[in-house]
Amino acid sequence: MAYRSGDRSQQTLLPPSVEDYVSSDAPVRAYDAMVEAMDLAAMGFILDRSKVGNPQYDPKAMLKLLVYGYSYGIRSSRKLERECHYNLSFIWLVGGLKPDHKTIAEFRRNNKPALQQVIKQTARICIDLDLIDGNVLFIDGTRIRANATIDNSLTVEKCNDRLAGLDKRIAQLLLDCEAVDATESEQSSLVHLQEKLSDSKTLKSHIEGVLCRLKEEKRVSLNTTDEECVRMHSRQGTCAGYNGQIAVDGAQGLIANSDVVAENNDMGQFATQLHQANAVVDKPYKAACADAGYASYATLSQVDLKETDVIVPPQNEILKEPSGPFDKWSFKYDADKDVYICPEGHELKFHGINTRDNHRKYYAGKVCQTCRHMGTCTRHRGYEGRSVRRCDNEQLHADLERRYAQADAKKIFARRKELVEHPFGHIKRNLNAGYLLLRGLTGARAEMSLLAGCFNIRRLITLLGVQGLAARLQG
Repeated sequence: MAYRSGDRSQQTLLPPSVEDYVSSDAPVRAYDAMVEAMDLAAMGFILDRSKVGNPQYDPKAMLKLLVYGYSYGIRSSRKLERECHYNLSFIWLVGGLKPDHKTIAEFRRNNKPALQQVIKQTARICIDLDLIDGNVLFIDGTRIRANATIDNSLTVEKCNDRLAGLDKRIAQLLLDCEAVDATESEQSSLVHLQEKLSDSKTLKSHIEGVLCRLKEEKRVSLNTTDEECVRMHSRQGTCAGYNGQIAVDGAQGLIANSDVVAENNDMGQFATQLHQANAVVDKPYKAACADAGYASYATLSQVDLKETDVIVPPQNEILKEPSGPFDKWSFKYDADKDVYICPEGHELKFHGINTRDNHRKYYAGKVCQTCRHMGTCTRHRGYEGRSVRRCDNEQLHADLERRYAQADAKKIFARRKELVEHPFGHIKRNLNAGYLLLRGLTGARAEMSLLAGCFNIRRLITLLGVQGLAARLQG
């Protein structure tokens, strides 16, 4: 059986330009068209062709390089540099430019605020293409590892332990220095010990500074590599990281907005993420949905329920089945007087807040001792009598719980996983972006914006095709 073999020395007639190497339906053309459609000046990039000095690389070409590289899981500046030399798609995209890894890293580091606008630009393009309609919004978060190790997350206890160890080490080094000096040993040994002593004192001073900041700022921990990251707890264990947030439009599963917060949970994020998404689409969403991790009613109270239908399952149900004629829901609450009225017409007055769970306590008092339902309604014969507890924002809690129990709300919530979990799966698995390269909240938000924008472009290619997307953007 014959084999097909190549011949590296065979001469060929190559196409006259790089343009001919990239077919009309190559995905890179869609990424090129998307970046061309973005308003770089509005994003915050400095565009000045008359600037004196050594010529800089075109910001648009550098942005194309980052967006296309991130879309295929190539985020390292050194890997991006290599692709510009050997990968035809990259060579075509940047027009033959060959920036080195330092230039790429510097561009990314110096344009963090502008890169945060990538997701907003892609979302607005999607709005212009009638693919984001602003009707139903799905919100979710995921934990992303920071560019820092958990070992550098210091607490007060860790600082004290390390300081105690350093004190012992410094004391021992001082003794060693004295011993070497007394015996008049070789000078190199003394110099070596003095260097170790200086390093130990410098480290001690650094840890004392961290301990002072922990106490002054009343922080639980402080990471010395990335000061803005927090301790994240997940199924994979504890790590230094951030909480990445996305808001997905329900029309075609496109991301309307992304964000990163330094919080270990999603409890206080619903209103913030909804308001940011509303600003992108320039109108309030008709409905917004999230899982039970967002069921913070102090936060949900910031949402105008007349404008947006909020669908969030409760963490703790309060609307339970009636357990008898004298269960809590048989008592009417008078908001003007801040009292509960029992079925017999007696008032249960406010008597303070339980500090453990922040519930308000209402007591009927001694009137229960002479009530005909004593023993059925309550058996408490003390000064408190019958008691009722009320949580903060209880009316809102009850209203949202009733809304979530309705059939149409269940249908909307059932779509949540297939729409809002999909982008996280693509970002973490396909793009291998379960960790960040840039440090600080600004850097984390910039990377999250790039990744979310890359998902949107990939989704647009699926919906419209490369040629269809390019045609609609250029038209």
